[in-house]
Amino acid sequence: MMITPIHRFRDIERTPEYLQPDKCVPPPSHSSSGTMWFIRDGCGIACAVITWFLVFYADFVVILVMLLPSRDYIYSVINGVVFNTLAFLALASHMRAMVTDPGAVPKGNATKEFIESLQLKPGQVVYKCPKCCSIKPDRAHHCSVCKRCIRKMDHHCPWVNNCVGENNQKYFVLFTMYIALISLHALIMVGFHFLYCFEEDWTKCSSFSPPTTVILLILLCFEALLFLIFTSVMFGTQVHSICTDETGIERLKKQEPTWEKVSSWEGMKLAFGGELSLRWFNPFSDLSCKKAPPAGSATVAPSEMVIQEAFERLSDQEVIVGVLNE
Repeated sequence: MMITPIHRFRDIERTPEYLQPDKCVPPPSHSSSGTMWFIRDGCGIACAVITWFLVFYADFVVILVMLLPSRDYIYSVINGVVFNTLAFLALASHMRAMVTDPGAVPKGNATKEFIESLQLKPGQVVYKCPKCCSIKPDRAHHCSVCKRCIRKMDHHCPWVNNCVGENNQKYFVLFTMYIALISLHALIMVGFHFLYCFEEDWTKCSSFSPPTTVILLILLCFEALLFLIFTSVMFGTQVHSICTDETGIERLKKQEPTWEKVSSWEGMKLAFGGELSLRWFNPFSDLSCKKAPPAGSATVAPSEMVIQEAFERLSDQEVIVGVLNE
């Protein structure tokens, strides 16, 4: 019988060097809270640069092609302020989503000392990631691009060059929302501008030549329509994931919930940081509302513990480590 790549991968996971805690290198002692989170992935960086370029292109066409040549001063000022404000918020949300730690689990913390410090109940089972040698919290998944386990990981998005997880989902939702809004705004302005140019002389409705004006407007229209559809779908799926308390990975894997689900409104407050306010729509505000761990979860540490393999629920990305009294 031919051995599939998955079987080979699982055989590798069962080797002792992936299971023994003394093989894990302890995480650095210094705190990483003061360092900026940034993923050095070529594809992700290129996608992020393209995102900013497309926003600046849209702003260029809106301001120089449509608004400045307009004879209606009030129309130009209002639409210019609205579009640039939304574009600024979109780029700020994109930057926050890209440089915010999505909820990375400390790397290499699956050491014997750390496991003993967890004060686990006799017979309790914890999860160990064989790739980053970390004890995985509930609902954490390993990202092959970030090379870390991410708490409540929804997916890895190359457009923000980061995972969407527990700590940056708000910024990703705001990014998709503001991009959808400026795309819709640009489409409406392109429609009005075409009508204006058809009624007037094409040489008077833009500071560029008529062929150049048409090409720039068609490209903007195509870009805005594409991004409006894409970001609207992403915005809807993210809000649905928050309201159902189920990440994209959990939905794809059809995982039975082992956690206590929260209500839709409570999920929104946890994701956006508190009660409904303008802070929800502010990419510069931090999350101030975190769910507290269940009371009474800490127990007396077992006197002596051993690490036991448990393969009944083995998956492609994780190894289960049982903690039992000897």
